[in-house]
Amino acid sequence: MSYGLLFLRVVVGGIFSAHGAQKLLGWFGGPGLEGTRGWLGNLNFRLPALMALVVALSESSGVLFAAGLLTPFAALLMCSVMVVAIATVHWPNGFFNSAKGYEFNLSLMAAAVAVAAAGPGRFSLDRLIGWDDNLSGLWWGVGVLGTAALGAALVLTVMRPRLRQVSRGGKPTVPPRASIGVRRFELRTSPTRTERATRLRHTPIRGTG
Repeated sequence: MSYGLLFLRVVVGGIFSAHGAQKLLGWFGGPGLEGTRGWLGNLNFRLPALMALVVALSESSGVLFAAGLLTPFAALLMCSVMVVAIATVHWPNGFFNSAKGYEFNLSLMAAAVAVAAAGPGRFSLDRLIGWDDNLSGLWWGVGVLGTAALGAALVLTVMRPRLRQVSRGGKPTVPPRASIGVRRFELRTSPTRTERATRLRHTPIRGTG
């Protein structure tokens, strides 16, 4: 069993570490922190520079996971990133990875939670230090999964405002602060406070003569 856990830790931790190196250092053809900041900004995250650093470091915790050091805490960071990725990018695409769904992310999460519950095994730094028995077990696995879900929900609520608002008719509209240049039309907000959506009002054009 220890050999299996070692293999699982090294493979899954290596995958996360590689993605972390892409975002943090620009290795392996990655975007680096600047590119990650721009990507998160396009996803409408607040403080995208800070979020880029958090995401990069969280994925880089795969190094700790592979080494079996502070294993459940590394698993927590890895799972948190995956939950946010599923919610913001992959969920609308469905399950299968061939359609850019969340299949792969879910598999990585399952492996991380399983190792957190089972423990890192004999070939780990946690075992060498002597605290692996205190950092593993069923409730560690449950705690990793539950805390990752709650943490991701908090990040999505606080750091990512809604992209669209819904009008009374149920159709998505552009937020009031957005500005769109449309010929012979202008975008204005409703005069009432309860009206959160915008309406398009025709602007008459006067003749020059």
